[in-house]
Amino acid sequence: MAGNSQRRGAIRKGESKKGATVGSGGQRRRGLEGKGPTPKAADRPNHKAHKMAKAAAKRGGAGAGRPGGGRPSGGRRSKSSSEIVAGRNSVVEALRANIPVTTMYVAGRIDADDRVREALKTATERGIPILETPRGELDRLTDGAVHQGLALQVPPYEYAHPSDLVDPEAPGIPLVVALDGITDPRNLGAIIRSVAAFGGHGVIVTERRSVGMTASAWKTSAGAAARVPVALASNLTRSLEDFRKAGFFILGLDMDGDVSLPELELASEPLVVVVGSEGKGLSRLVGETCDQIVSIPMSSAVESLNAGIATGVTLYEIARRRAAGATRS
Repeated sequence: MAGNSQRRGAIRKGESKKGATVGSGGQRRRGLEGKGPTPKAADRPNHKAHKMAKAAAKRGGAGAGRPGGGRPSGGRRSKSSSEIVAGRNSVVEALRANIPVTTMYVAGRIDADDRVREALKTATERGIPILETPRGELDRLTDGAVHQGLALQVPPYEYAHPSDLVDPEAPGIPLVVALDGITDPRNLGAIIRSVAAFGGHGVIVTERRSVGMTASAWKTSAGAAARVPVALASNLTRSLEDFRKAGFFILGLDMDGDVSLPELELASEPLVVVVGSEGKGLSRLVGETCDQIVSIPMSSAVESLNAGIATGVTLYEIARRRAAGATRS
């Protein structure tokens, strides 16, 4: 019967576990409020990008014993992470060139030939850790390269700072080579070898648009990379200006230079020789920073010299002039 208050459930109880139910309780208002920016895909636990990033972090965070793992020591900036050298010939050549190696990977049940035996013998003599690795794991480490059951892990190169090359106590007249846009590691290795041969004190490379100290550069240097420091400059123009303040003269190499190499009169001064790329030459700002632009006289049948060869010729002429000046004095 209508209005019958004796019916069970007809009267709402005064207390409820949910509390008062009169009104929306602000739920509609809260529903209209913004929830902030949408999280990045990598920050959403159920998103594919998050799972991929988590897996990559797990692979790369295993320390220095894994490619890409570990931090460079000494507080120096590193231009690249660990490098893997794969293949029997490449491994043997790298070991012969005394390239720094942290680990040698050898496939299980490998068919040993003279190269494998030499690699194992050299690694043992140098105290390099040798890990027997399943071929599937070697495929992953070498990113699918033809490894022939043999690979090396090369640690990141520890670069000096350009200011480290300004050393008043260094023997001889200061001589530094700076590279502007050199991208071939073989050119870098050849330049380091020439710097060592002709009494130079170091090489400068840039963080961007230039080659770094790779295994190929180490091999081409024929061991000179262990004696000649390589510095990393974030801004080459600014570094050249700092060298000038320290008393250096800046020479740029260019086929259209206003001074011919045989007429160079600054050879007896502290020098920074700047080498541009074979195609583009010196960049505009770097060229404007140079005190002189020097050219190498050549036959008209040849348009330009390889950057490594041009540097070697220039350093030889500087060393010859310095030796002649020392003899006269």
